Amino acid sequence: MNADLHMAEDLKNTGKGNLFVIFGEPDITLLPQTNGQMCIKVNGVDVFKPQTGEVVSHGADGIACWFIDTDYNEESFFVRHAYFLGANDPYSALKTTLKTEIDRQAWDTLNSDTSRPFDKPKSGRVAVKVINHLGDEVMKVFRVV
Repeated sequence: MNADLHMAEDLKNTGKGNLFVIFGEPDITLLPQTNGQMCIKVNGVDVFKPQTGEVVSHGADGIACWFIDTDYNEESFFVRHAYFLGANDPYSALKTTLKTEIDRQAWDTLNSDTSRPFDKPKSGRVAVKVINHLGDEVMKVFRVV
């Protein structure tokens, strides 16, 4: 972290929480499959808190949703897989928002910390974007051979 990010003395403590955080890096595991495909498991995410200077690690419960570009071209992120972990029963929230029934079996494939299998990318790169419950996002790119 750059020294100018350590701003604890400049941030007013209102006692109601502080929305200023520096979002860190997702903890990701690449899982090769026996058929030559691969899966990705999101283990959690780290958040830097400038108030204290500490890095706090959260498990998958600290992630609202995460997305995979299974063939990242380094120019734009294209969502090819989307997963929703969320808190407070995201299945019911989605049903209410869409005002329709959602196939529970289909939902279960999206409500996961482990992706569905996919082919190795032609570009040699996979990008994973993680969004926390405050709407902060971070992306990590992996070279896959």
